[in-house]
Amino acid sequence: VEHFGLNMVQTINAHDSSIACMTLTLDGLLLATASTKGTLIRIFNTMDGTRLQEVRRGVDRADIYSIALSPNVQWLAVSSDKGTVHLFSLRVRVVGEDTYSTETAALLSQQTYSNSLQGLVSPTTGTNPGSSLSFMRGVLPKYFSSEWSFAQFHVSEVTQFFAAFGSNNTVAIIGMDGSFYRCNFDPVNGGEMGQLEYIRFLKTR
Repeated sequence: VEHFGLNMVQTINAHDSSIACMTLTLDGLLLATASTKGTLIRIFNTMDGTRLQEVRRGVDRADIYSIALSPNVQWLAVSSDKGTVHLFSLRVRVVGEDTYSTETAALLSQQTYSNSLQGLVSPTTGTNPGSSLSFMRGVLPKYFSSEWSFAQFHVSEVTQFFAAFGSNNTVAIIGMDGSFYRCNFDPVNGGEMGQLEYIRFLKTR
């Protein structure tokens, strides 16, 4: 990752497999990645390359179509060829994200990166569920200690589709076949997302 304003390059060893999909926050301080395996999504601090959080989409391989970060960096949405959009709660917040410019925030992160990205659980949102056997981490396979998705939405179409965040806890899902969903999620309890709207804006022959 190259920070042009700081004339700095940071190398991040994200996954053992090749990168399949990635996205950055608008200020470039956070990076979310998925590999060609498609099971884990990882969030990194681009200033020092540290891994801040890891969430699990599933245990079987998948082709990740899109990764989206909400503007307030509280949520992450992932779509794949499994026909489900997974929503995850993020514990990382950028100090000064509401009061500093991008350049100022980047400089602050370079000088005091240990304090610039904090692992937080928002008091107004829920957390990603884990396995009931997570206390046996180190003995059982790694996925038993993983963070799983907080909310989900299943699409009926068999097509490539992408997810993006709207306002008021909504997610837009757009398919390459012309299908469009608008869904909402409960920021406290999670679970299955509700469908607010469905439009087919392309006709198939």
